[in-house]
Amino acid sequence: MSDLKKMYSQILGDSFPMDMTISFDDQKLVYRKKTWKIPQPDGSVDERGVRYGENPDQEAALYELVGGNLVLGGCEFIEPGKGLVSSIMVEDMLQVGKHPGKINLTDIDNGLNIIKYLMDKPAAVILKHNNPCGAAYGPTIAAAFNRALRADRIAAFGGAVVLNRACDKETAELLAGNYLEVVCAPEFENGSLDILQKSKNLRIIKIAGINRLAAFEKFRFVDFKSLIDGGIIVQQSAVNSIRSIADLKPAIATWQGREYSCERLPTARELDDMIFGWAVEHGVTSNSVLYVKDGCTVGIGTGEQDRVGVAEIAVHKAYIKYADILCFDRHGIGYADLALAIVKGKRAKSEQDAIDDQVAKDRAGLPGSVMISDAFFPFRDGADVGIAQGVSAILQAGGSLRDFETIEACNEAEPKVAMMFTGQRSFKH
Repeated sequence: MSDLKKMYSQILGDSFPMDMTISFDDQKLVYRKKTWKIPQPDGSVDERGVRYGENPDQEAALYELVGGNLVLGGCEFIEPGKGLVSSIMVEDMLQVGKHPGKINLTDIDNGLNIIKYLMDKPAAVILKHNNPCGAAYGPTIAAAFNRALRADRIAAFGGAVVLNRACDKETAELLAGNYLEVVCAPEFENGSLDILQKSKNLRIIKIAGINRLAAFEKFRFVDFKSLIDGGIIVQQSAVNSIRSIADLKPAIATWQGREYSCERLPTARELDDMIFGWAVEHGVTSNSVLYVKDGCTVGIGTGEQDRVGVAEIAVHKAYIKYADILCFDRHGIGYADLALAIVKGKRAKSEQDAIDDQVAKDRAGLPGSVMISDAFFPFRDGADVGIAQGVSAILQAGGSLRDFETIEACNEAEPKVAMMFTGQRSFKH
């Protein structure tokens, strides 16, 4: 165990070449390995690449696209010179901390992948293992982070935070009150670094390109997936085409000659949450179902094999996180800590009962939320899970043979539930 702990703190190094070229017939993409010359406390300079891969015994390297313009089938892929994570310079590492590894970098990247669709307002995304655990808009960047944190304070522990506005002192104080691995922002205002740098292991990274992230909405890159036999699957990267209310489609289906449509139309708030939720969905591992409310995630279900199951998991997580933040607000400790203290005879069971009663009464804040599904519901049971918790609207891809059943579920609900289709699937594997 002591050896494994040592492995976590070491920089493994890598044997990958400095340059890599990928050819597509007569077109080539040229990549350069990223290393950083980092000053050491003794005055020396140490040149380092990525810390290690997904595990501390896996070598890894980060490559930046530096040459080549690829056009295939009328698709113009992203050109060199638009780097974000792959273009981080040593000057951008305002504090190296334990030195970034592959997971830190991919968490930042997926945070940028989500937040590029949320640039119109202050927004924050907290990620863990390449999935968001909380995402939110706010009137200020501090409020946005606080809302994202409160959505899932448990999973945020040791997470990576991506902000789409400069980190100010108020936000830094909130960040510093939590154990985080990475904080990434377009800029850090005066005084904010002094607060954040009190945590010596925190990686603080400035990516000025966040300010131009909106331009990345339509960029496509070549998405590679390596197979265990050494083969490669290659695809165009996904693009979110649901960017405004005008992009949504009414939930209409035909079955055995009869047309079905939702009897209730979504409100302006629900429509805004649909656009917000679909943007967050773009960065969630499928199968996935989200619940969002007022520009903030309430429950996030990720990577399940069946849609009704992930809808249930998202509800279950919402209840757990709601109980935890309620307990933290009332007693300054997490729900699990309270439960343990009760077992040890150090706290009264009535404190836990009061929280449980409030969570049940509030249904974890799910009533009035919007349910987001990254693909169609093959059966109405998935939608029924959200409807039972009081969701007021649903957004899904549509296209199932049983869309009419899900429309019936919305119309049979009391009160009735609105639903819209995207006409686009948002799978991410």
